[in-house]
Amino acid sequence: MKGDSGYMKRAVSLAMRGMGRTAPNPPVGAVVVKDGVVAGEGFHPGAGQPHAEVFALKAAGGKARGATLYVTLEPCSHYGRTPPCTGAVIEAGVARVVVGSIDPNPVVAGTGIRTLREHGVAVKVGVARRETDRLIRWYASWMERKRPFVIAKAAMTLDGRIATPAGDSRWVSSEESRAFVHALRNHVDAILVGVGTVLADDPMLTCRLPGGRNPLRAIIDPDLRIPAEARCLGERTVVFTAQDPDSRPEVGRTGARVVKLDREKDGHFSWEEIFRRLGALGFHSVLVEGGSSILSGLVKSRLADELLLFVAPRILGGGVPLVSFEAPGTIAMAERLVITEARIIGGDVLITARPEE
Repeated sequence: MKGDSGYMKRAVSLAMRGMGRTAPNPPVGAVVVKDGVVAGEGFHPGAGQPHAEVFALKAAGGKARGATLYVTLEPCSHYGRTPPCTGAVIEAGVARVVVGSIDPNPVVAGTGIRTLREHGVAVKVGVARRETDRLIRWYASWMERKRPFVIAKAAMTLDGRIATPAGDSRWVSSEESRAFVHALRNHVDAILVGVGTVLADDPMLTCRLPGGRNPLRAIIDPDLRIPAEARCLGERTVVFTAQDPDSRPEVGRTGARVVKLDREKDGHFSWEEIFRRLGALGFHSVLVEGGSSILSGLVKSRLADELLLFVAPRILGGGVPLVSFEAPGTIAMAERLVITEARIIGGDVLITARPEE
């Protein structure tokens, strides 16, 4: 017998199959259990498609009557692109529903649970909540702030360099670390770099895992210098620029969307505006993989929700620094981070951190 926690963790693992594919909806997993046996499973594969509960109930068929439904997120009770899941649960005759997290969407936020209880369905809330809350943290960020959860990623040497003086950065990190990043690309909604990275490396900015999904590619290019033949251009690309998009029509002809933004007084774009634009597209998460200039601006903005720093066992003695901005006069005035995790991947140390509150 797995118990409520075990079945909920199975639902979490199912929900992970939809990560990066459900925006603007959250990833959700569901399991139907009857007499201690799993009768049906499901996950939400994408916006506009049936929700996890519907797939699990359909798989269970008649066995759903009198069964327990485990679902990582509170069932919806309103009409969107699909009918409310509470109706499907009630109609199937489910006797008990175990919920991981309450939906942060104010349109739902407890109404799904209340509807089920009003129809005689027993509801238990908060099982394996740590896991289910983490599952929807990008969605919750977007729902609360209307902008994506921002992850800044960089690979550097022990002396804090991301490239040689000539700009060579292949490869600072290990093959295992790069595989980790591709797995992350498979889950995030967008990947963002500066035009300097495009000009130096001509990256594809894709996920190279078998069966992986490519995120949207966002390029910060104030002067619209990106070559029309750049491999990252295409229909799932947006270029943020200060120039008139019509000045480089060949960029738009690749299928890329060229968006004009105003510069701030310091000549740079507002990070708040960039993330607001990406949030308006329904994106829950963005992975920033830019060079020193992009990372410097992002760190100073304090808008990175999480930093992933791959520290490789190499020493260059010079080269391009991780960040470069005007240093404070004292250590006490330095940008402070909180390290939330440290682990070894392929010989590198992956440090996960966030800005100090």
